[in-house]
Amino acid sequence: MSPLQLQYFRERLLSWRAELLEQAQQTLDDLRDDAHHEVGDEADRASREADQTLDLRTRDRYRKLLRKIDAALRRIDDGSYGYCEETGEPIGLRRLEARPIATLSVEAQERRELLERQSRGE
Repeated sequence: MSPLQLQYFRERLLSWRAELLEQAQQTLDDLRDDAHHEVGDEADRASREADQTLDLRTRDRYRKLLRKIDAALRRIDDGSYGYCEETGEPIGLRRLEARPIATLSVEAQERRELLERQSRGE
């Protein structure tokens, strides 16, 4: 992968990371805002609690995604970005464009998913 392509993916990952951090902070700010907790009946409170649960799950997904983004940035730094962790073959640019945190080529990912389905007995 050329230095220009690596820079493109670095900037894309950093932008994605900043967006996730901003959204996570907004979720925290919303959860800390007690003003809307004081009003409403039981149905309103139940709805708020369901919304908060969803927000917390989303925040957890963001946390996991942030770790994957950080790992991808480290791979850019160490020169292993864009190579399949199982085969060592290059991961296609189209795959990286669709999923910049990809660590497997399409073929390796398909094999992994097939093995997972077989192990679950599907």
